Amino acid sequence: MRIQLTVVIAFLLVSVVAAQQTTPTTAGPKLTGRWRVTFSLSGDAEKHLIFEPKEKNAGSFMLLDTGPDDKPVPDPAPAVWSQLTNNRVSFSGETELPLGTCCREIGTLIFKGKFQSNTSIVGKLIFVTNIDEEESPYKYSSRVGTFTATLMK
Repeated sequence: MRIQLTVVIAFLLVSVVAAQQTTPTTAGPKLTGRWRVTFSLSGDAEKHLIFEPKEKNAGSFMLLDTGPDDKPVPDPAPAVWSQLTNNRVSFSGETELPLGTCCREIGTLIFKGKFQSNTSIVGKLIFVTNIDEEESPYKYSSRVGTFTATLMK
């Protein structure tokens, strides 16, 4: 099971990097600087992180309130990003998130959005976990949500 999740995550991360290398960016806004991301998965409370893109499509997530008892996670989590055509962006990374009031799950958090201005991105996200789900033909659980990101000054 763990090997299958690793293969899926590796495929997703390689896809993001490959898209960046094969798709030209437009002359619009750039995914540079630090971004404060507010997101919520369906049915869960709003959460926050800081996304910092770096060179060569690498980056990091600083999870502000996703640790136990809604505390910050002390170490940044690695992330990857891609800037696509038509002011679209994608960034993702593996995280552990609280789900509901009783549980925590490790999975991949994938953000897909579009620049609304030079300092604002809005979009959708999906959280894919490594938990078997009997009703899923793919044997993974996923949850969807929305996000907004604002460039920090």
